Amino acid sequence: MRYILSLALTLLALPALAAELTMYKNPSCGCCQGWADYMQENGWTTKVIATDEIDRIKRQFGVPARLESCHTAIIDGYVVEGHVPLAAIEKLLKERPKATGLSAPGMPQGSPGMSGDKEPFIVYLFGPSGAKPFMQF
Repeated sequence: MRYILSLALTLLALPALAAELTMYKNPSCGCCQGWADYMQENGWTTKVIATDEIDRIKRQFGVPARLESCHTAIIDGYVVEGHVPLAAIEKLLKERPKATGLSAPGMPQGSPGMSGDKEPFIVYLFGPSGAKPFMQF
């Protein structure tokens, strides 16, 4: 019994397993690395793949042209396009809607990984049936 109690206490003391993501980006884009750093600072194991075929990646994962940004990430089966804040990703993973993923179109100033004064922006939920606002920042 003492062994089981000791093992249980040891397991409780271990840090939670970090979530993982894979991000595809153009090799010359610096703000993409800023978003990857932001995710790592928030406990995510982040694999970055630099590719000159980022447009092909976006098409492969079903990102609509009007929702494109500079990088495309895959998180637990969802596509996360651009500088999407962690709060939106956490909500997506908690609610698990039937969708392809999220997008913060363009490169909103002051969003995670982007410099400058924060400007308001919308994160969209998108899928085969279209896109709709998901969260506003």
